[in-house]
Parts: sequence; C-alpha cells; structure tokens
Amino acid sequence: MRNLEAPLSELYSYIEHAEKINQNVSSVNVGWHIEHSLLVIIKIIQSVSKSDPNKYKWEFKLNWNLAVILNRFPRGKGKAPEVVKPKQIGIIDYDGLFAEAKQALVILKNVDKDQFFLHPYFGNLNKKNTFIMLDIHTKHHLKIIREIINS
Repeated sequence: MRNLEAPLSELYSYIEHAEKINQNVSSVNVGWHIEHSLLVIIKIIQSVSKSDPNKYKWEFKLNWNLAVILNRFPRGKGKAPEVVKPKQIGIIDYDGLFAEAKQALVILKNVDKDQFFLHPYFGNLNKKNTFIMLDIHTKHHLKIIREIINS
C-alpha cells in the first residue's frame, strides 16, 4: 500500500498560497487544487467503503496500466466529476477537510481487499489500486501547485 502521509503533508503546506493562480499553468487557483485533491480522497474512499467485495471484477485497462507504469496522469486529459469539483464559496475549512481525508485513509486501510470503486477511465479499482490511484492523483495536483507557486 502506498502511504499518502507525505503527499498530504506537502499539500497542507501550500494552504498559505491558496489564492495564487497562474493562467498559463492552470485556470484555477492553488486552493482549488488542494480542495479537489482532498475531495477525491474523501469521496472515493466513501464509495469504496460502501462497495460489495463480492461484486469486484478485475478487468484489464490499458489506461490504468500506463498510469501505473509511468506513475503519473497526463495533464488536461481527465475531467473531474461534479462531486469532486470544489465550490469555493466562502472560507474553506482546510483543517476540517484534511482531518476528514486522514480519517478516510484509516477507513481505506481497513476495508476488504476486494472492495472497490468504478473509475470513469480506469474501471474497477480495488483497495490496493485505490491507494495507487489516490497517490498518483495527489502527486499530479502537487506538481501543478508547485508550478503555480514557482512561476
């Protein structure tokens, strides 16, 4: 299992830059990327925890295998579902979101190995692959955040 503590800590360290934006890198600000990354962790793990492990079915997906081999996602190819798009209305409770994401990771560590969620591009991802996907996804957004801040 991949450990998401380091990427989460780095993500947390960028809260002070939440309002920073660079349209040449991303059309949204750092805060959007932070909130989106946390919502993905929370919502995906909620889905995994409610799944029936008896319904898990492995299937070969070339997109998934490429993402794992390259340990990254291509930029600008995916589209975030509405449920994980930040609304960014008012003040964002980053501490609350981070606490919820950390609690979700504890839940994920304790689910059955065949509990899963259906990813729109990668198909069914079981517990092990969910950890991998969340790690790659979080690092994908960290890279964007770093580019925004360093530009």
